[in-house]
Amino acid sequence: MKIAVLSGKGGTGKTLLSVNLASVADNAEYIDCDVEEPNGYLFFKPENIEIEKVNVKIPEVNQELCNGCRKCVDFCKYNALAYINEKLVIFDDICHSCSGCTLFCPQNALTEKEKNIGEIQRGISNGINITTGIMNTGEASGTSIIKNILKEDFNKKDITIIDSPPGSACIVMETIKDVDYCILVAEPTLFGVHNLNMVHELVNLFGKSYGVVLNKDFDGKNPAEDFCLDNNIKILGRIPFDSELGKINSEGIIAARENEKYKKIFSNILQRVIKEVEQGEAIINS
Repeated sequence: MKIAVLSGKGGTGKTLLSVNLASVADNAEYIDCDVEEPNGYLFFKPENIEIEKVNVKIPEVNQELCNGCRKCVDFCKYNALAYINEKLVIFDDICHSCSGCTLFCPQNALTEKEKNIGEIQRGISNGINITTGIMNTGEASGTSIIKNILKEDFNKKDITIIDSPPGSACIVMETIKDVDYCILVAEPTLFGVHNLNMVHELVNLFGKSYGVVLNKDFDGKNPAEDFCLDNNIKILGRIPFDSELGKINSEGIIAARENEKYKKIFSNILQRVIKEVEQGEAIINS
């Protein structure tokens, strides 16, 4: 069972929820796909780390073969190529490694070379497999890192918790396309509703089953809760606005391992998600 945790922006509580869900699950795996700013490993502190470098292919030009036709420049929608002073210039940092320019070049002046964009770290923490994608600073996209992470077979563990990148861009789409369920994390503000709506539209576009966890929940008016009620969205659980929880989290400690109260909160959320997935499978198989 693969469960992705999403939020419309960073700092909403996505990693807080992800690491705690993985910690209360039996036979679990945690995957950090927030490759620009991964921090799940700060909580798990995995051991026996193995590192895999991730490379992509980027174009390089043979200036002697290039005749300046500019077909590759016109093709590239990311403006990673330009023809300047009778010479083709390639901007490696904004190339998205689509290989289209090499295919379109009528002179075969473009070939490809390897470029390192980051790495994948794998370790273990209290029996939980921890996988972390890390993108090099300044790279245009970490999609290739996520593809390399998610191409693996995760059937060795019963539950895989995927800590998605924030937002709703291509890198998030790559993360959720094969998951069984999406958890959307929301804050109790109007801005939180805006970000919740963003990922709500995304999971609907992909036809994913989903529910919402309300973070920083407190007594009183909650625009995120109102949004869920108005749109018939399941509320899977609530994480309280709690100074003790904030302190534990800020110290890089997994709350569910520290306090039975928090263990119960995250266990109840996980059990609700498992039930939702099993009910969905039962409907499909009936």
